[in-house]
Amino acid sequence: MRKCVIAFGLAVVMSVAAPLSAQKSKQANEGQGHSIQLGPRPFFLVQDMEDSKLKAELLSCFGDPVKRTDFSIGHRGAALQFPEHTRESYEAAARMGAGILECDVTFTKDKELVCRHAQNDLATTTNILVTPLASTCIQPFTPATFAPNGALVTPASAECRTSEITLAEFRTLRGKMDAFNPAAKTPQEFLGGTANFRTDLYAGPTSGQLLTHKESIELFKQLGAKMTPELKSPSVLMPFNAFSQENYAQKMIDEYKAAGVAPQNVFPQSFDIRDVLYWVNREPAFGDQAVYLDDANVPADLPSAAQLKAYRSMGIKIVGPPIFALLGLGPGNSIVPSQYARDAKSAGLDIITWTLERSGILADGNNGFYYQTYDAAIRREGDMMRVLDVLAQDVGIRGIFSDWPATVSFYASCKNLK
Repeated sequence: MRKCVIAFGLAVVMSVAAPLSAQKSKQANEGQGHSIQLGPRPFFLVQDMEDSKLKAELLSCFGDPVKRTDFSIGHRGAALQFPEHTRESYEAAARMGAGILECDVTFTKDKELVCRHAQNDLATTTNILVTPLASTCIQPFTPATFAPNGALVTPASAECRTSEITLAEFRTLRGKMDAFNPAAKTPQEFLGGTANFRTDLYAGPTSGQLLTHKESIELFKQLGAKMTPELKSPSVLMPFNAFSQENYAQKMIDEYKAAGVAPQNVFPQSFDIRDVLYWVNREPAFGDQAVYLDDANVPADLPSAAQLKAYRSMGIKIVGPPIFALLGLGPGNSIVPSQYARDAKSAGLDIITWTLERSGILADGNNGFYYQTYDAAIRREGDMMRVLDVLAQDVGIRGIFSDWPATVSFYASCKNLK
């Protein structure tokens, strides 16, 4: 009994003596009614850094208030661990401080806009293959084939499109982690294949709620986040049942207008320059923040300085290249801005880049697409913070997409970025 009294008294004393900084932190983190919860990952990454001035600075920020920031953009929500473009993924990203959230926009058979990364990705991002809607897939599930020695000969495959189902049918599906098992012999096995640095923990049968574009707008408003819809290239020939590419681009903007969203809170994106120029010329209030995404796969694919200046002369103000386009190697395997980065800034373009937290374990090397121009400088997980620092401080990007926004939100708050 005495121990209980002592414990209770100690708890009261600790509660009364809570530091004012902690109270301020709580108030700041609840800025718009949604507390910001970073979790342990930012601390893990900073702790893993080699000793440096940057590491010391970042360590000193732990415990300080964390603010929501437009520098932190939730890529498909928080796709490192949550099924992309689901309510749960978006809510997780907002709770990690992402000031901007992304809905990739495509359309259904009845020409309703929905959030999916691609019109034809339902087989890998939803449970469609184990539902009656599997009959709508343009390529039914085909099991893997194997050689007599067990070697995989032909991977399992399937293709299912939103344009083959109605909105009502779309609503019956559940989101899952974007993956498939190439060795699958059954549709159920095909739903597996999640990368080992991700998880299926949040992809159960009662989660993974898919959203329409309109629903994403209302959710993002509730979460206090700005919005960056990406108009995805259709998998079907356009016009689709009299629905032209221009109708498609306009419909996306019209849904923001109908919802009363101010243009300054929307960053429409596309990899198709025709979409971007449509918004610039036909919807200038929204086109002012339109982002022209770059689909370069290697540095040789990147636009020249003259092309970047031409973009600006057309009225495009923001470009969105992959991270590798902006970075290169300097003396002693340091990370430095690339020629493209310097050219884009010289052309008067703002830059938003993609995608952090999408490459798995970094310390094992061979980090692939996003690190291809500076991978020799990457030796440990904490080097992700060095990458972020060069992008923010030396390249001067406006924001960055991340599959786990907590990392960027922490950095941006520490550096007092907007």
